[in-house]
Amino acid sequence: MLPVDILKKVKLIEIKTRRLVNNIFGGEYHSAFKGMGMEFAEVREYQPGDDVRNIDWNVTARMGKPFIKKFDEERELTVMLMVDVSASGYFGTGDFLKSDVMVEIASILSFSAIKNNDKVGLLLFSDQIEKYVPPKKGKSHVFKIIRELIYYEAEDRKTDIPLAIEYTLKMLKRRSVVFLISDFIDEYYKKPLQLINQKHDLVCIRLTDNAEKNIPNVGLTKIHDVESQTYHWIDTSSDKLRNKMQLQIKSKLNNQSSFFKKHQIDFIPIQTNRSYVEPLVDFFNKRTSRK
Repeated sequence: MLPVDILKKVKLIEIKTRRLVNNIFGGEYHSAFKGMGMEFAEVREYQPGDDVRNIDWNVTARMGKPFIKKFDEERELTVMLMVDVSASGYFGTGDFLKSDVMVEIASILSFSAIKNNDKVGLLLFSDQIEKYVPPKKGKSHVFKIIRELIYYEAEDRKTDIPLAIEYTLKMLKRRSVVFLISDFIDEYYKKPLQLINQKHDLVCIRLTDNAEKNIPNVGLTKIHDVESQTYHWIDTSSDKLRNKMQLQIKSKLNNQSSFFKKHQIDFIPIQTNRSYVEPLVDFFNKRTSRK
């Protein structure tokens, strides 16, 4: 593909997602993620109502009257986007594949981050580490991230969330905001998720397609598991079989949701056949209100 074609598609993503950032997400992001601490700014004379715990006793003794330390919020954040690029992302029965929605959500988060002068990095993973882009600031850096999101072709197909978490923990030297964007078609990731949630500010964004939860009746169908590269024939005209499969999937999704809630891991469920705007805004608002 010619560079001009690549630039055109990146620009289309920018136009769509930047409009959402400017009109909807910018303020919500800033309110929801307020920084990782406070830094000393200056001392000033004590005023009635000030917290006496902030009195600078050295300056007070020297000046003969009380002075307090003033702190400013340490605003700058590091945002890491962990994006699942395994083969299951290339599934979708509506207008968009899971991978399409992942790209747009990651783009929104990237533009929200740089609008607030935060650093943003990217980790693409399957069952191996596919691509790592170190956190930086700036519009050109976000364009690089979007370009990788759109055009990177994974070398492998399966999903290994624990491996991606292990790599991220090695690369991030300070507490960061980590968005893990995946359909969570994987096993054995619960303990690693708990670990990274303790060390960083973790937000899990799960993508599902409507057909995964409501299997359509299309008769005898050959099912291709894109991650294992295996094929199975199933008779979707069987109500019993469809109900059994749907109950299994529903149970798995409910167990995931319960796990996130139990371990206080921020979680945003997204469906490919519905707008992702409302779930994201709802999450930002709820997070802001609990601070």
